[in-house]
Formats: sequence, C-alpha cells, structure tokens
Amino acid sequence: MISRGHEVRVIDYDILWNTGGKRELLSKRSVFEVSKVLDGIKVTVVRPGILKIPILEYFSMIIAYSKEIAWQLKEYQPGIAIGNSILTNYLLMRSATRNDVPFIFLLVDAEYTLIPSRILRPLGKLIERRILRMADKVIVINDALREYAIEMGARPEKTVVIRAGIDRVKYDPNMDGVRIREQYHIAPNDKVLFFMGWLYKFSGLSEVVTEMLKLDRKDLKLLIVGDGEAFDELRLMIANNKIEDRIILAGKQPFTVIPEYIAASDVCLLPARLNETMRHIVPIKMYEYMSMGKPVVSTKLPGVMKEFGQDNGVVYVDGPEEVLSKAVGLMNSGEIPILGAKSRAFVSNHDWAIVTKEFEDTLRGVIDSARESTRSE
Repeated sequence: MISRGHEVRVIDYDILWNTGGKRELLSKRSVFEVSKVLDGIKVTVVRPGILKIPILEYFSMIIAYSKEIAWQLKEYQPGIAIGNSILTNYLLMRSATRNDVPFIFLLVDAEYTLIPSRILRPLGKLIERRILRMADKVIVINDALREYAIEMGARPEKTVVIRAGIDRVKYDPNMDGVRIREQYHIAPNDKVLFFMGWLYKFSGLSEVVTEMLKLDRKDLKLLIVGDGEAFDELRLMIANNKIEDRIILAGKQPFTVIPEYIAASDVCLLPARLNETMRHIVPIKMYEYMSMGKPVVSTKLPGVMKEFGQDNGVVYVDGPEEVLSKAVGLMNSGEIPILGAKSRAFVSNHDWAIVTKEFEDTLRGVIDSARESTRSE
C-alpha cells in the first residue's frame, strides 16, 4: 500500500515479551521504522509501553493502547482504521467510531482461540463477536474464515474474501537453495523436509520429530525456520536424542532469505493438529511454499482443504504422525516434480499486485460509503 502512495502507521504489540530471561516490568513507548517486505519501503511502527506481568498486561494495555489510539487518530487523521486482533481491535473500533473513521476488521485467524490464557477465551470470544458485528467491513483471507466470521455475527453483505498474495519474482521455483544447504552442511543428495512459521504447541512438529527418530535415514533432514512457544521443547528433543545433524532448528530468519530456505527443500510441511485455531485458517506460508514449486504434505485442516482441494500439489494425511511417512513415500515414488508443478500453477494468480489492488479498491469503497452516509445525514 505504501508503494501505491498511501501512508501507513501501525500500532504494534510485542507478542514475545514474556519469553527470554531478565526483563523490565514496565516497557517504554517506542517508535521505529520497519522495512520487512519491500526494499526501501518503511512502515512507521508504534509500540505503547505496558506492564509486563501476565494477566495484568491486559489491564495496562487498555490504558496505554486507548491513549495511543486516540492520539494517533487525532494527530494522524487516517482515512480508514484496520484492526486484526481482539483487545486492541476493540479499542480501535470504539475510538474510530467516536472520530467518524471507518473501521475494518481484517480477520486472518479465529482470534479468540489464540489468547494464551484459557480462562480469558470466553471473554475474548464475546469481544470478537461484537467487533465482527460492528465493523464497517470484514475482510477475510479464505472461504472458511468467511463462514466463521458470519457464524460469529459478521454481516454477510459486509464480509468479503481477499486471498493472500505472493511475490512471484522473489518466490522463484528456479532458485537453487545451494547457499542454505551449504550453511547447514546438507549434502547435495540429502532430502530436505521444510517447515516455517510460528512454533505453536499444536504445530505437530514434535510428532514429526518423534517419527524421524524411528526412521534410520541419515540422508533425510528436517529444516525448521521460526520461533515460538514450542522452540525450547523441540531443541530439547533434538539435543537429548543427539540428532542435530538430521533436524535443524534455524530459528527466526529475515523475510528476505525465506525463499532461499524453501528452495533448499524437497517437500514442505503443514503438520498442525486440528483444533479451533487451525480449523478455519489458510496459512500464508502455503502460498509461498507452492509458489516455489514445492509439494506440501498437510494434515486435513478444513480451511486448507477447502482452499486448495485435491490434486493441486497439496497431499493430505489424517494427523501429524503420518506426515513423515507420506513425505518419504512421495520422494520414493518420484512424484515430487509433478506435484511441485501443480502447486506453482494453482497459486499463479495470487500475485500481490493483484491482491493489493483489490484490497485498495475495497478500502476506497468503505471510505466512499462512509462519506455518502455522512452527506445524507
């Protein structure tokens, strides 16, 4: 959107504040410029200070984020406000309404299911329902999420699907991945399974690691890129079984090198266990895997199956325990190139330029509708 001439300002939350060692009890407000996806395109990010004590953090956020949002809307005077969480989203919706700024809920997950504290999820669900009912427009990234949003109270006529995009230049299937293989001492003839993303407990990776322990194949590697709550558990499993040469935890990596990591692999994985969080979503990494011409072995997640269907480069299994054997079977059968070509073909129309134009047109439509409503009052 910035490359199309728009100014974007983001109010951010540090999801990893509760990890690591010694930390301050009260964080300070910070403002920084981030250039992550496009070279030279920087986004202004504001991170309000909060009280860093579990549960109490939410109460401090109500105060800090309410104040920040109100100030930004007054100072910045945006044409539209977009939110995609629960608590900060609710605060944004209320402030946007008071300031006559159209509000959009950008829904990419079943948000309340991601609340770390289970006792707060029922409250989070109620708040999410209210936001979905009150939003001027709800944008979701797949059909299953649209169904979820409407079930939660979103108005069907104001709920639209704008699918995720890919940069087809950066995610080039002809990239060789040699540098990444050399960096992690992966031999040219080794077979590489790949996963990237936030390492949730339900990601299914511990099951994949357990299955790899049963399989005596030194030429089979599992390359994992990402950080999250399951990282330490996986690291301990790998260390205890002395399989660092077969399972590589690469940690969090810059966005710009991700295509090289995918290029270094043979088969990509989505081994997540089916739960309320995973039921409706389609992870954006699926499009990135497929754009690189890689087949994907996925558990039978309803949102994923609805999005990609059958015979489009995604192969399904019942649970994470079956992911490894299916991936090995594909390698042994010689089906990898055929499935990879189907993957690339399926996502060929998911270009960010097309998606961004559709997103921009939707925002303009909401703004124009709000102006028309103001005139008629």
